Amino acid sequence: MIKRIPRLVLAAALALALTPVLTTTATAGAGIWRPPVQSRWQYQLQGSKAHAATGGIDVGICEVPQSGGACVRPGVFDIDLYVDAQVAGNNTTLNTAGVRAVHAKGAKAVCYVDAGSIEDFRPDYQTFLDWHESHGRSLLGKPFSDEFPNERWANINNDKGQRDFLLKMMEARVDKCVQAGFDGVEFDVVHAHEEGQPVTGWNISAQTQLTYNKALAAMAHRKGLSVALKNDLSQVDELVSHFDYAVNEECFQWKECDVLSAFVDAGKPVFQVEYKTSPARFCGEAVRLRFNSIKKATDYSLYDKPYKPCK
Repeated sequence: MIKRIPRLVLAAALALALTPVLTTTATAGAGIWRPPVQSRWQYQLQGSKAHAATGGIDVGICEVPQSGGACVRPGVFDIDLYVDAQVAGNNTTLNTAGVRAVHAKGAKAVCYVDAGSIEDFRPDYQTFLDWHESHGRSLLGKPFSDEFPNERWANINNDKGQRDFLLKMMEARVDKCVQAGFDGVEFDVVHAHEEGQPVTGWNISAQTQLTYNKALAAMAHRKGLSVALKNDLSQVDELVSHFDYAVNEECFQWKECDVLSAFVDAGKPVFQVEYKTSPARFCGEAVRLRFNSIKKATDYSLYDKPYKPCK
């Protein structure tokens, strides 16, 4: 299970923080779950054997927030589509157990899917590799980062049908999210245009990114799932109407959180996480912005703990 470090080329402003608040009471619309603006969340993409019965997910977690008082529980769990291989003993077990356990707690489950880089530990990896080799090596780009060399940037251009192929593969993954019972989906790594060819290996325009991201959002809605915009801060204004909430990493560290207020202004939550910045530095601003912010491990691991909500 992997998490990604954002590499945003956006010079937004504001300063420090994250915010979680209140318990989540889901609001339905056209059969699709859509969370309220103030919804505490948990980001756990790596499983624990201590919670093997619930798909590696600690659904009973309750921690004292930065604001103090009694411990609080998340109402939204963002977890991987698959049970962590260290828990399941394989990389093919859908995390139906985790979703059921989340639902039993009265919470909702968001399905983590990487849509913009290709991870070599996924069960469908060979299909991506075969397509890449048979289409002029036009799909798999540079390693995502030094921290995550086991995934490579995907080429979302369509000169050889790359985007069509990727969307077909993402649809198969989203079908598995539905099969496992998830309520929403987070598509990660949808900001390749911000990084540029020196980082990704591909020349991807802002318009190409918009086309791909809008197609992902429409796909999720067709399947009956709500959908998160992950990072991609430079296109928030164009995409806020297509996505139901935002998931962001480290906007307080990089002083680029203000642009995400467009989601809150639209009545949509911002689920936000910081790794290096202490809650004392970002939580005040996060609460003011009405973000649902949490602090996770400084090494970017995403186990159940640490988990420190702002409120």
